[in-house]
Amino acid sequence: MRTRKGSARRQAKRRLFQRAEGYVGGRRRLYRTAKENLVRAGRFAYRDRRRRRRDFRRLWITRLNAAARLHGLRYSQFIAGLVLANIELDRKQLSEMAIHDPSGFEVVVSAVKKALEAQQAAA
Repeated sequence: MRTRKGSARRQAKRRLFQRAEGYVGGRRRLYRTAKENLVRAGRFAYRDRRRRRRDFRRLWITRLNAAARLHGLRYSQFIAGLVLANIELDRKQLSEMAIHDPSGFEVVVSAVKKALEAQQAAA
């Protein structure tokens, strides 16, 4: 006798409709429409998981630029000075420090300025 995936198909559709919960109208109720929208949502989710990393890095860089300029440095000078001073804090840590611990950030900036001055004196 020919089978038509009775319970397996029902379970697959059930899983699909559960994933489509919260969608409006046919996007939730119609099998083909729900499936198309889930595929599309999956593509957006995949893309935006990568995009989020870029967006946060841009945010940290913007914050660092603003904080460094308060101390008389540009962002590029600040990062170059960090390398010279062998300070291995990443942009996320530095931006959080600039917001929540301004005195600590000031210590880092002074170390960066010393490293830049020493490099200029050597050149």
